[in-house]
Parts: sequence; C-alpha cells; structure tokens
Amino acid sequence: MSDVTRAKHGRPVHHWRRDVIELAALFTAVAVADAVANLIGHGPDGPTLLLASAAVLVGTAGFHTWWARRHGHAPPKSDTGARPRSEEQAGPSDQSRDASATVSEESALWRMRTTVKDEPGSLAALCTALAGLRVDILSLQTHPLAEGTVDEFLLRAPGGLAAADITRAVSVAGGAGTWIERADAHDLVDAPTRVLGLATRTALDAAELPLALRQLLGRCTIRSLPAVPAVGSRAPEPVPVEGALEDTVMRLRAPEGGVITVERPHLPFTPTEFARARALVELDARLGPRVPRSQDVLTLPEGNDITVRRADIGDLAAAKEMHERCSTRTLGMRYHGPIGDADRYLNHLLSPRFGRTLAVQSASGRVVALGHLLWDGDETEVALLIEDAWQRRGVGSELLRRLVGMAVEAGCESVYAVTQSSNTGMVAAMRGLGLPLDYQIEEGTLVITARLAPPVGPGGAAGVAERLSSAAEPGKA
Repeated sequence: MSDVTRAKHGRPVHHWRRDVIELAALFTAVAVADAVANLIGHGPDGPTLLLASAAVLVGTAGFHTWWARRHGHAPPKSDTGARPRSEEQAGPSDQSRDASATVSEESALWRMRTTVKDEPGSLAALCTALAGLRVDILSLQTHPLAEGTVDEFLLRAPGGLAAADITRAVSVAGGAGTWIERADAHDLVDAPTRVLGLATRTALDAAELPLALRQLLGRCTIRSLPAVPAVGSRAPEPVPVEGALEDTVMRLRAPEGGVITVERPHLPFTPTEFARARALVELDARLGPRVPRSQDVLTLPEGNDITVRRADIGDLAAAKEMHERCSTRTLGMRYHGPIGDADRYLNHLLSPRFGRTLAVQSASGRVVALGHLLWDGDETEVALLIEDAWQRRGVGSELLRRLVGMAVEAGCESVYAVTQSSNTGMVAAMRGLGLPLDYQIEEGTLVITARLAPPVGPGGAAGVAERLSSAAEPGKA
C-alpha cells in the first residue's frame, strides 16, 4: 500500500530512512557510553571526566529542547505524503454540503397555499415543519383574511418527497385548507415583477387582458359576456362598479359595459387576488381601445402584395363590405348558421376583449380576409373567412400560421377550428401546420384540434415555433 493510500485512509506513514538514522544513533550512543565507562573506571581523572560528561549532556539536552520548540521536527508534507490541512479538517459540514448539492440536483418546485391563524409563531411553526423535511422556501406571499392569513409558498423540495408528505407536515404544524401543485421556472419570478409585466402587456394591447388575468390567477376559466347579448341569449346580471367576489367566482365590470367572469373551482380567490385583478381591468378601461398597429407586407406566389395587420372594432365597416362580396356558400361554411345574422357576429369577433383578429388587405386597401383567435374559456378557437376571389392563393395558410403562433406565445395548450367536413381548404391549412391533429365529426360538422402543449418534440415551445416557421410557405387555403 502506498504512502498516499495510507494517508488517505488515516493511517500513519513510516519511512525506512528515519528508522536507519535512529538505529545508527542508538549504536553510536552505546559505543560512546562504553568508552567513557572504561576511561572513568581505569583512568586517574575519572571523577573529573564524569562531571564534564554530565555538563555536556545537560547542555546538549537544553540546546535540543530550544531548537525543537523554535523549528519543530515535522517533515515536509511532500515527503510524508500527509493529507493537506483542508482535507484533514473536512468534517460533517463538508459532507452536508456535498449532500445538499446532490439534493438540489434532484429537487422539485411546488406551489403551496395554506391558511394559518393570525397570531405570533404560526408562520414559524410552518417553517420549522418544512425545514424538518429539508424543504427550502424560495418565496412567500401573505393574503390577509378576516380571520387568519393565507400563506402562499414557492418551495424547493427533495425530488423523492411526495406532495402528501408536505401537506401532512403542514397540517400538523397548524395549516388548514392546504393546496399544493407542481411549479416550474416561470414561478421563480417574484410577484411584483410578474404583475408589472402583465400590466405592461395589457397597456400595449387590449386583447391581452384575458391572458393577463389568467397568468395572474393561475389555472382558471375566464369568460367575457357582452353588455348587449346576441339574439336568443340572456343578458348578464349587473355587476357593481367595484366588482363582486364570491369564494371561487370573481365578477368584474368590463370596460365596454359587459361582464368578465373568472372561475377557479379548485382554489378560492383571496381579497388580494381580487384587488390585483380589478386593478388590471381598471387600467384597461382607462387606456381605452387600442391595438398594435404593426403590419407586414407579403408577396404571394402569383406576385400580388398583401398586407397583414391587427384588426379591431374600427374595421367593422370594411368587414361588412367583405361580407357583401362573399358568396352564400363561403359565409355558410364560416358561420354555420343563418347568413342574415353574419353581420351581427362581427361586433363580438372584432372586439379585442374576446380575442385577436388579423386582417388581410389587398394593394387597393380592401379587406379581403379575416382571421380570428378567440378565447373560449379554457380553450382557444381559430376561425378564417377568405373572400371568394382570394381563396386557394395561400392567404388562409398564412393567416392560420400567424394565429397559431399567437396562441403559442400566449401559452395556449391547443387550438381548435370548427368547420364543415366539405371544407377541404380549411382541412389542408390545418394539416399544413405540421402539428398533431385530432378530428371529430358529428352531423357534418368537423372539429379539428391542434395540440400545442405539452411541448411537441424536442425544444418544447421552440419546437412548435420551428414547425410553424417551416409551414410558412403559402399553401392553397
């Protein structure tokens, strides 16, 4: 076994050179002692030599002691193979550091809410219980209630720790009504930064309000009801100016006079969440109607230029004129109902409150196509209307690709299109996206669903965007 190996296992290291020197010194001392003894015993000056030898011995011993204290006799570390001092002193703290690194590599993020009594020590008891499970608290928000406080945690826990173990420990520590779900890296953004970002998005685009509310409040269903209902529909119940909060249902007055309803059955809303949502709606109301005015000019394969831009209620007259130029068959495939009611749908479709609309203009400035991305509760619908003279020229494929790209950016899990089974142009445009599709046919109505999440293929959302980019060549829709 080598010196290094023995030093690594904590065993003393011996060297043969030191042993030989010590043995030679011993034999020399014996020989000198024998010579002195013979000289003292047989010589005339024996007592004098004995006293001189004692004095020399005492002086030598004193010098050796002084030298040893000043310089020491420890051999160089490179000679003995001894471990460095940092290794010799490595103790439990270093081992725990290594263990912590291992745990962090296998950790899981959790979002948790629990209600505790509003009294000193209640939060400390929760923190102690979580620390006992080696759970790290990354962030904490408090939501005061009339009785008690809702504490919202972002936790990093060991990968092998189950949610039931966490909730059990929290319950023992005094938490009640505990709710927990897996989190992801987006939740690491602190609440003020996230709210400011959502406010900025809402300020730039009125269509962002439903999406901002959904990202602010987590998994929930958002519905916008117009102030003037469609034919055969019931008008929404009036809502106070300050809104209404009823446990798992939040009702807010929309800027245009309708009602925004937010539902989250699995988790009651807190007054703090209600105040944040109301602030976003008030911001939207103060800024009024607004739509980004960016536009793209594209050249079709046949050489004609078209302009793709965002549209809103200000394009209502141009949209009605396009209806007049469309055939009865085209309008029937788009609206699936009485053709006479087609114009009445436009107020809803063009409102940024219910989604986003893209318009295609010809070189003469006429609107020749409309594409809609509509927020339908938890789902998202895409719909296209192409003027007859512009069909089968790649306009529909370009519109659909852009609408699905918007859905990906908004974090939608899927989009669906409702059409007729005979509408081969819409079917071809959906297939041209290069995404997984589900088909459902019932009494001649075809529902095509494109799955956007969980992430498709390598790269997640980036993979979806890459597939959409590869489908950018105009098709024949």
